[in-house]
Amino acid sequence: MGVIWWIRRDVRMGDNRALEAARQAAGDGFLQPLFILDPGLLNSPYHSPRRAAFLFAGLRELDARLQALGSRLLVRRGNPGDVLPALCVEANASAVLAERDYSPYARRRDTALLADARVPLTLVEGAAIRPVESVSKKDGSPYVVFTPYSRRWREQPRITPADLLPPPTSLPPALELAGVPLPFPDDQPENAPIRPGEAEADARLRAFTAGPDAPIYAYATARDRPDLDGTSQLSPYLRLGMVSSRTAAAAAYLALENTSTQAQREGAATWLSELIWRDFYMTILYHFPRVRSRNFRHEYDDVAWRNDPDDFVAWCAGRTGYPFIDAAMRQLKASGWMHNRARMAVASFLVKDLLIDWRWGERWFMQQLIDGDPAANNGGWQWSAGTGTDAAPYFRIFNPVSQGEKHDPDGAYVRRWVPELSNVPDKVIHTPWKLSEAEQKHVGCILGRDYPLRMVDHKAARERTLDAYRAARGGK
Repeated sequence: MGVIWWIRRDVRMGDNRALEAARQAAGDGFLQPLFILDPGLLNSPYHSPRRAAFLFAGLRELDARLQALGSRLLVRRGNPGDVLPALCVEANASAVLAERDYSPYARRRDTALLADARVPLTLVEGAAIRPVESVSKKDGSPYVVFTPYSRRWREQPRITPADLLPPPTSLPPALELAGVPLPFPDDQPENAPIRPGEAEADARLRAFTAGPDAPIYAYATARDRPDLDGTSQLSPYLRLGMVSSRTAAAAAYLALENTSTQAQREGAATWLSELIWRDFYMTILYHFPRVRSRNFRHEYDDVAWRNDPDDFVAWCAGRTGYPFIDAAMRQLKASGWMHNRARMAVASFLVKDLLIDWRWGERWFMQQLIDGDPAANNGGWQWSAGTGTDAAPYFRIFNPVSQGEKHDPDGAYVRRWVPELSNVPDKVIHTPWKLSEAEQKHVGCILGRDYPLRMVDHKAARERTLDAYRAARGGK
């Protein structure tokens, strides 16, 4: 007899509590690593072929590490409610260990399996730094505002490198069972453009956090500049568990301890805060699963969205006529990733300038992003729309021009992703409509031909949105 380690979003060997629990439970028996190609996820409207390719490539790297220890990954296809009972009988497994997940789909799936006597399933913490129930008000209710949540989160013990589980140096043997091959990236419409795997995740984390001049120390100021390489870009690895969230938190705490200036401390503390936001949104999704499809703030349920499909297509394609918005949307389409400042700007533009329901944008992001996460993506979109927990006020509407001028002052980000504007002078790179006809010819970019005219006038669109929100609030 032995146990099954069911891999879901923990594609790693290091600091993997589910793997360690499975290793301990296996004893002298077998330990079978398992991944299930679940049609409920692969056929979801939120499915991203690019994210799947990234996942499958990471699983191949994990399998290579397993084989180096005399083990191997087993892949089966089907509904976990069918695959696991059959495999438990076939393998004579005494336990199934898996990392706990918090999405509504995962909870429905796991609740059904926990009630199935044929599947000896045990869930182990690991997706969040702090378990979702562990950061709550004194009466046990969840926080719905980030600042007090963050304060309570920080009151708990720091995560240190000593708290992390090292990768195992040996594993019980796996079984010789028939499985199916993982789909290859070439089977997907688009390959994952960011190198996947635990080794890459570890290298990126070290490069971002280790050393006296580590980028984490400049993060407080550099994080809002999509024209600079000022972020860790670890979100895809955290999303699929190629690095544990505790490992990231331990690195942030260690960087904080090694600061020598106030500016460095602010940089490290700001990055740690971003990790706490990730836990916060997991907690919100866990306690309020309705936010997956509905506004957290019911007062906005009656916003009269325009939902113009042509406007939505132009936004998706990066053809809005606003350079900063278009650069961000083209970055997403080309790479499967987008800078966080740009995410806020494009979300505000879709919801507040085009008056399109935030759910349209949320779904598009999930279909495109390698790091598309049900909790963080939903939280970010509802924040931008003003409909969520701890959200920006409905009257906070980003100006797509000033966002570009402030966060891409020299236009480097725009020129990278919107090459037709390459020769536009810095002073009008974010407002190309100010070019005269002669100037447009001189720079080789005729508006309406080479680059689109503005879809909307921001000032007029802003007033239209404010009226729609006020009406939904009963005129308030």
